[in-house]
Amino acid sequence: MSLFSRTARERDPRLPPGQYDAGDTFPVLTAEVVPRIDPSQWSFRIDGLVATTRTWTWDDVHRLPASVYEGDIHCVTTWSKLGTSFGGVSLDTLLAEAGPLPTATHVVAWSSTGYTTNLPLEHVTGGKAWVVWEHEGKPLTTPHGGPVRLLVPHLYFWKSVKWVGGLRLLDHDEPGFWETRGYHELGDPWTEQRYDGD
Repeated sequence: MSLFSRTARERDPRLPPGQYDAGDTFPVLTAEVVPRIDPSQWSFRIDGLVATTRTWTWDDVHRLPASVYEGDIHCVTTWSKLGTSFGGVSLDTLLAEAGPLPTATHVVAWSSTGYTTNLPLEHVTGGKAWVVWEHEGKPLTTPHGGPVRLLVPHLYFWKSVKWVGGLRLLDHDEPGFWETRGYHELGDPWTEQRYDGD
């Protein structure tokens, strides 16, 4: 058997093209100064094209039905973390309380640092996205976006906004921080949508 055949057979099928398994590590990458946010001061807001603008505090979100994601995450810088878990609340639960209007097609997720990213609404609904405050059963650390980050695990991890503060629903696409700097509008790891034109 050739080395190529053996390597292809042994590659973990959970790894998208161009990715490697980071193992037990969880690399820290950020474009912003790391903020220090007291959970008692944190809030999450959904506004824009919704029936009711809603804001939740730390206590509010912890009263909602808990949800856990168990699976893989993939960074555009080529590392993947396989078989990991995050705990929080499904974004479906929060959006249901705000009531997206029929004209809403996209969201802009924003951070307390001013960072933004754009996502089609269909990519954060239907069990595809969470607001999370735990990783592997422990509080999410500040460098990884704690106290709360967005989790959109089926897309490259720059779409999972750290220190998330809210979502704005729009009737059009509005590129965010990395998208205006040449990154792909969507960021699907399985088709290697890393940069504009991929």
